[in-house]
Formats: sequence, C-alpha cells, structure tokens
Amino acid sequence: MNVFVLDAYSDDHTLQFARAAGAAVVQRRWTDFLEARRFAAGTVTTPWTLMIDADEALDDVLCEAIVHADEGHDAYVVRRTTYYCGRALRQWRDEPLLRLFKTGRATLSASALTGDAPVHEAWSCNGNVTELPGRLLHYSYPDVATYRVKYDRYTTLEAKRAVRSPGKLISSLVAGFARVVWLLFARGAVLDGPGGWYVAWHSAFYPAVVYGKALAG
Repeated sequence: MNVFVLDAYSDDHTLQFARAAGAAVVQRRWTDFLEARRFAAGTVTTPWTLMIDADEALDDVLCEAIVHADEGHDAYVVRRTTYYCGRALRQWRDEPLLRLFKTGRATLSASALTGDAPVHEAWSCNGNVTELPGRLLHYSYPDVATYRVKYDRYTTLEAKRAVRSPGKLISSLVAGFARVVWLLFARGAVLDGPGGWYVAWHSAFYPAVVYGKALAG
C-alpha cells in the first residue's frame, strides 16, 4: 500500500509522523478544498485511490473490506459517522460518501448550498459503484470551539458565492424550524443530549446564516 500525504505547511507534527510511517509527503500552499483534493488525486499512480482527510479513520471492518474489494467495480461508497466532543451523533451517522475508486475514474465537484463554493465537495463516478461494509470515522469536532470556528469558516466561504436575497433568508429561516424538528426526532438528535441539540439547531439554520452573511456582506 502506498500512502501519499498532501500537507498545507501545517505547524504540527504531521510531516514527522507521515514520513516516519513511510508516506510520501508533498507540501503545497493552501488554496481551497477542491483544488487541494484535485491536486492530491492527480499525483496518484496506483491502480486505486482511497481519499481520506487527516481527521478521518477507518474502522477494522472497513479496512478489511478495502483490502478484499472486488476489482470488478469502478468505485465504492463508504458510510461515515461524525463525532462531536468525542461522541458519535445520530444525526451524523451513515453518511454515504464515494471515497474508494479506480484512479482517474472519479470526478470531484462542489456540493455546497451555493453551488460553486469550494466546500462540502463530493466525489462521483459514472461507472459501476457499490458500497463497502464498515465505517469511516470522522473526528472533526473534538470540542465546541472547533465546531464554532469551522461553522463560521464554512458559512463565510459559502456567503461569498451566495445571492444577496432577503427572500432566500426568510425562506431558509422558515425551513430551518422544520429541519430542526426533523433532525431532533427523525434523525434521533434528541437522544444525543445537549450537544446533539446544539448541533441540530446550528445545522438546521446553516442556510439562514449563509444568506444572512451574504446580505450583511
């Protein structure tokens, strides 16, 4: 297995740990999520590409499934569970993501609220795609402060590409109340305690924050 790490001149111990583990490392100045992932994918020379972020890990079932994946398929979807303050949230369980694919067979595009904002990007493949068992574990929010910083960063990036529309703001506020009820009861966030309620509220009103920032901008 060949491991390639793309590092945006991090100031922690990423380089040392990656090189000690035998990974090939390239440093590249940060531009945006889309460009970074496309650059990384373009360096891969192995028959298959598995794309994961620094805050993600594979559980044992998924590791085994990847090793024994059928080469008759062009790509595989994995299910991701995201953690908040050390706890897997019900509303963030089983998110389907295409992450394993034959090199060159998948394309990356923005799937943001505002269309072309370089956040919430997703891989897609027009070939034979199926799903692998196991879970991709996403440890993106170790504490509340990290969540707030990322929430502010992402909504600001999207607001830069959003239309300045009072109508969009009003409709997203109305939809937010329906969505928070759906997250709490249909997705089970009500069982996750105060942390789950907090995330459900902010997730539901994410579009309203984007359009609000666009209007204020």
